[in-house]
Amino acid sequence: MAEIRLRGLVKAYPGQKAPAVERVSLDIPDGEFTVLLGPSGCGKTTLLRMVAGLELPTSGQVVIGDRDVTYLPPRERNLSMVFQSYAVFPHRKVRANIGFGLAMRGMPRDEIERKVAWAADLLQLGDFLDRYPAKLSGGQRQRVAVARAIVVDADVLLMDEPLSNLDALLRLGFRAELKKLVSELGTTTLYVTHDQVEALSLGDRVAVMRDGALQQVASPLEVYDTPTNEFVGGFIGSPPMNFLTGAVVNGHVDLGGPMLPTPPALASFAGRTVRLGVRAEAIGLVEESAPGAVPATVEVFEPLGSAVLLTTTVAGQQLKVQAPATFRVQPGETLWLNVPEQHQRWFDPETAMALETRDT
Repeated sequence: MAEIRLRGLVKAYPGQKAPAVERVSLDIPDGEFTVLLGPSGCGKTTLLRMVAGLELPTSGQVVIGDRDVTYLPPRERNLSMVFQSYAVFPHRKVRANIGFGLAMRGMPRDEIERKVAWAADLLQLGDFLDRYPAKLSGGQRQRVAVARAIVVDADVLLMDEPLSNLDALLRLGFRAELKKLVSELGTTTLYVTHDQVEALSLGDRVAVMRDGALQQVASPLEVYDTPTNEFVGGFIGSPPMNFLTGAVVNGHVDLGGPMLPTPPALASFAGRTVRLGVRAEAIGLVEESAPGAVPATVEVFEPLGSAVLLTTTVAGQQLKVQAPATFRVQPGETLWLNVPEQHQRWFDPETAMALETRDT
């Protein structure tokens, strides 16, 4: 196994105003599962392809283990890759697909058979070794692609949205299988996705990208709970983080009528505008007389089975609230809400960056 070190990677294409990847530096420790997460066009796949050797950087460095592989071809990097489109050979049976990389390396036939049997058993493909890919489901074809990738004992495993072509139920099942598999293998893994649920559930760390640049690199819980800027908070979560704008006045934030107590650390922002970020599930339903209660008007009521999602307005600003599944309310009614201080996240509206308001 090997760590990955990316140093100031830039990828610029002729005719484009901005680089596809702009000065990305990232360390992925040996054995870690790191997820590159971001919207379409943010540069995550381009970054992955530079690690794979399928794209050459405009500038910067790619180091795998103790080798500078920046300009080495893919076959000399000792890595394997799983593509979004499966990329299995339709004219080869599953057995030959899994063992293809080993055969290309000139491995003895008996050793290939042993390794193919091991990978097939690990991915529950033993009953399908003599079938052609056309006779397999989408989930089974993706298992074949993963088996082919892990069987070669590569230093690094790269995955480019491998679950995006599966339906929701298959994705759910295969996601759990994939996490268990990578954990057992202990292979350094770089995984690209635009699906935040995949990112949060699979990764040891999540690297959020936007417009070719890294926004935040942290554990899934930290990225979700303490986003470094409004983009991260608004991109991650379903529903995404709420943002309310207000002015700091006498230790409170005036939300346009309702007043919300603020942490002492916001005292230096007196007279300035700030942005409050809060997750829907962190908002409490309280009595009108409760301290810090904020009135909200219900606009939409959405039962989700395990919970109820309410779209409300607070002084004209939209606020999503998650309530218990048994909660009932009608559009137009007024609710009283509470935002506990430990769940408040504050942002500078000019920079959209998080403000440090917790004691250190």
